[in-house]
Amino acid sequence: MITNDIQYIGVQDHEIDLFEGQYVVPNGMAYNSYLIQDEKTAVMDTVDSRFVAQWLENINQTLAGKSPDYLVVHHMEPDHSSGIAAFAAAYPDATVVSSRMAFVMMKNYFGSDFADRRIVVTEGSTLSLGKHELTFVAAPMVHWPEVMVSYEKADKVLFSADGFGKFGALDADEDWACEARRYYIGIVGKYGPQVQDLLKKAAALDISIICPLHGPVLKENLGYYINLYDTWSSYRPESKGVLIAYTSVYGHTKEAVELLASELESLGCEKVSIADLARDDMAEAVEDAFRYDRLVLATTTYNGDIFPFMREFIHHLTERNYQNRTVGIIENGSWAPQAAKVMTRMLEECKDLTWLDPKVKLQCALSDDSRAQIRQLAEALCK
Repeated sequence: MITNDIQYIGVQDHEIDLFEGQYVVPNGMAYNSYLIQDEKTAVMDTVDSRFVAQWLENINQTLAGKSPDYLVVHHMEPDHSSGIAAFAAAYPDATVVSSRMAFVMMKNYFGSDFADRRIVVTEGSTLSLGKHELTFVAAPMVHWPEVMVSYEKADKVLFSADGFGKFGALDADEDWACEARRYYIGIVGKYGPQVQDLLKKAAALDISIICPLHGPVLKENLGYYINLYDTWSSYRPESKGVLIAYTSVYGHTKEAVELLASELESLGCEKVSIADLARDDMAEAVEDAFRYDRLVLATTTYNGDIFPFMREFIHHLTERNYQNRTVGIIENGSWAPQAAKVMTRMLEECKDLTWLDPKVKLQCALSDDSRAQIRQLAEALCK
């Protein structure tokens, strides 16, 4: 039970290995759905296609065979909407409630927009269930264009769609912030301005409980979660630290990175994290790039460009509006170093980046000159 009248009817996925085909989820995923029982009964969202039968059984058991009156659809991404057609078939008298754009998507997904049994809601629309009333708030591009969230004022509950979600099934014993940060930056991070707009709307509501579509229901210390979302969506560093993201072909660039990390630690740098982009989880590296206030990019010149994993990493940064950070560079090139030029060019549209000197240059292996440059770069990073 979430409140006396709101229950959890979602499912836990321990079979999945990659969420959205790219994010490693060692502790699975939760696909959250909720049920509000009142004079009228509303089901809040559906689940992933592999769990629709289980979800329908959850509804049936919770309602003891009675039929719900409404299905409220906040978000049409398939991990939350795949049960719509099955629900509509199981409960032919129920009404589907969603945004106009969501009904267009339903037509595309299921061949029907439920025109004979639907309610289209917009910003400020309400749905009365009895003592419980839902007020709908538009949240376009958080992180799809059709998204709505809703607020239930009797129990002060915000149904936040993908906002405040995290990786991991609900029985995972893990820190919320780590997997929520990786989830947010990977999936929602491009849309910081839109998240800021939604946070401003949410600030006008008296919220006691947040019910997201992934991850645990949040009931205590809501300011902690909201402040993190404000930090992430405004592209401010969350904490002081240096991420050194690198690729290395024959080990010389790795040796330079390890020397830099040693110098930083000897200078008392708050936090130093190292990511081998060819071997470590790319999403974790991207997460740390946004988490910390300083970044060092270290890679080789490769085919007159940069090593592919570094190129991919920088693309992940730029498509998520990387900004407000301090950046240092280590390049390696045997006969025609180009990496510094390429990386700088790739990041030139990013706002408010502070570039550090010196840009460290290796030509094959470390030398006395490049070791001295690394010490200078460490001092610049620690100022």
